[in-house]
Amino acid sequence: MPSYTPPLRDLQFVLHDLLDLENELKAMPKHAETDADTINAVLEEGGKFAAEVVFPLNVSGDEEGCKLNRDTHEVTAPAGFKDAYAKYVEGGWAALSAEEEYGGQGLPLVVNQCFFEMLNSANQAWTMYPGLSHGAHACLSAHGSPAQKSTYLPKLTSGEWTGTMCLTEPHCGTDLGMLRTKAEPQADGTYRLTGQKIFISAGEHDLAGNIVHLVLARLPDAPVGSKGISLFVVPKYKVNADGSVGERNGIYCGGLEHKMGIHGNATAQIVLEGAVGTMVGQPNKGLAAMFVMMNAARLGVGNQSLGLTEVAYQNALAYAKDRVQMRSLTGVKAPGKPADPIIVHPDVRRMLMTAKAYAEGGRALACYCALLLDKEINHPDEAVRAEAAELVALLTPIVKAFTTDNAWQATTECQQVFGGHGYIKEWGMEQFVRDARINMIYEGTNTIQSLDLLGRKVLGNQGASLKKFGQLVEQLVKAEMANEAMGEFIKPLADLGGKLTQLTGEVGMKAMSNADEVGAAAVDYLRVVGHLVMGYFWARSAQVALAKLAEAEEAAQRPDPFYQAKLQTARFYFTRLMPETSSLMRRIRAGSEVLMDTDAALA
Repeated sequence: MPSYTPPLRDLQFVLHDLLDLENELKAMPKHAETDADTINAVLEEGGKFAAEVVFPLNVSGDEEGCKLNRDTHEVTAPAGFKDAYAKYVEGGWAALSAEEEYGGQGLPLVVNQCFFEMLNSANQAWTMYPGLSHGAHACLSAHGSPAQKSTYLPKLTSGEWTGTMCLTEPHCGTDLGMLRTKAEPQADGTYRLTGQKIFISAGEHDLAGNIVHLVLARLPDAPVGSKGISLFVVPKYKVNADGSVGERNGIYCGGLEHKMGIHGNATAQIVLEGAVGTMVGQPNKGLAAMFVMMNAARLGVGNQSLGLTEVAYQNALAYAKDRVQMRSLTGVKAPGKPADPIIVHPDVRRMLMTAKAYAEGGRALACYCALLLDKEINHPDEAVRAEAAELVALLTPIVKAFTTDNAWQATTECQQVFGGHGYIKEWGMEQFVRDARINMIYEGTNTIQSLDLLGRKVLGNQGASLKKFGQLVEQLVKAEMANEAMGEFIKPLADLGGKLTQLTGEVGMKAMSNADEVGAAAVDYLRVVGHLVMGYFWARSAQVALAKLAEAEEAAQRPDPFYQAKLQTARFYFTRLMPETSSLMRRIRAGSEVLMDTDAALA
């Protein structure tokens, strides 16, 4: 059976050593009193909840799955899920980062980010039930009417109710302009919605008293395409004037998907038959409002993969230390045993270090983005808010696509460490691999994320947003250029930054005469940018580690193995993972012709 230990020390490293969170929060009046001790205490208790309450349900939830009663359309989650959710609500975890005016605790989003990473490591399928509520909350908070806010936000904040996003239909996923669900206006100001949605995560379940569906639909006179989409809030149970739950609404689960992974989460086919809802925001402006939730979900999916990378690494490391097979190529390392532990073998270490580098680098990136969101929402300086918003918009597709691609590689490598046992269910590794696969697909496939990055976020503003991140890289390079100890990290980072600038210009020029060049380059381009971003955080991590080790040496103290490990992992990342960019850039420069001139091959 797999195990999980919350990575509290590394979380503290990222928050305090790397991001200097306490001082960053002092610049935001809302969070100025939130100190490091409070954050650490919250995460310690959150880690206990994840490891002791949620993690034990991961394997059993996967085995049992969800059950649909076709007569009542009710869905029962796996055994233990409902009780765990009740403890989640009782513990105030749902309200961790929500606004105090709706009953929330008002802690920074970056703290909630860390808590949810641990929940995702413990049980991604369970975590999806409360996870989507944050996006629904953010969407209604930004675009909801006063009545909608007062009706739904306190219940979403407390966790008494959960939220979903209903976009995809059987005939359209990414191309939402094709959706057919209709919304008919009523005399009382409400709308009656009719249609079908599919792939709705946590779309029906028995964990909460009500489910708040955010549904995209068309008005009768709506323009064609994506410009004719409106957003509606459609509760599972109608809400009475006093806020209590009323009669069943005309929205129900018509079926559950049988999936490769995340068996413990109800992926529902949702049928709307005259379901009563109210419009969120303005008519035909639904996509803009829904993007608040979609962007939150994309960051959340990156966090799911981060959690899986961490738990897969932990289990593979433990196994590699225990499993004995063959002898080391450089001589016997465990003379008292019939063979050496497999961790002595170079390729086993390569697989382990790949997962470790992507877990710790991904954690730094995810926490940085969460801090940017805190700044965007709460910083008193408008210029700081605007810059934070621009950077998080740039980084969102990278968090979603780069982190999930890395997790697929990492979980697969960790499964490989187990050899044949990794393919067997009892060790738990095959579940991590299965669960990781969906994260590359939903909430906008990774190809869609790459097109968003290159087409919209980079070429769409002539590289202005990318240049802003590039300035952070330049500042670090200039600050450490004379530091010989940092040379092995700074030089490849600076080199990649220069090459990326040149590459972006080349792709942009090609795209001016042939738009297919964007599509041909996008996926590889996102990975190049992903490595620049992750390389930046690994260089900063090395910077901190070197400083801490120097302090220990100066004080004649024993060096902290944690910082030695951080330095070794940074070195591995720069020498074994970042060089992937060379082949990626070569593929990008090959252009679109070799892909599009394939009619005969694909006939």
